[in-house]
Amino acid sequence: MTEGHGIDRLRGKTSLKEILEVATHFEEVARDFYTALIPKVSKRIRYLVEELAAEEQRHYDMFGALAQRADIAAQVKEEIQRTAADSKFSDCLHLPDLGDNPDDQAVLQYAMGREHAAMSHYGELAQTAPAGPIKDLFVFLASEETKHKLELEKLYYETVHRGGGV
Repeated sequence: MTEGHGIDRLRGKTSLKEILEVATHFEEVARDFYTALIPKVSKRIRYLVEELAAEEQRHYDMFGALAQRADIAAQVKEEIQRTAADSKFSDCLHLPDLGDNPDDQAVLQYAMGREHAAMSHYGELAQTAPAGPIKDLFVFLASEETKHKLELEKLYYETVHRGGGV
């Protein structure tokens, strides 16, 4: 094996600890973004943005609780292959400027994109993480994000294609 090939393989790996840190930050950024957005959005979708902020807080809390568990200390040192969705997930840490009076459609588009990135990333991590509490968390989060994305798509369709029936 050539040295370059070995370095390329190492670059494609990451520790579960790093994944958990990025995922925790992802949820924190989302929570703060949605919380700041609540007073700016229309009353038609304010409830949704409040729910999204609360959901991101729950996910953040799950990662925090997992990080405190002594029984996973060895597991977080394990390295796994980076997911194909890794860069799109990381891109979601860069937030759009939706202005002081964001359009419902723009908010829903952003939220759908974020949920899709999280669903893909957590789904791939659920497939590659070793069995245990971290894998279980990724399976749960992939399912949660899938449900959120479907709910957002339904609301988006109603808002955009049916003339704002929110």
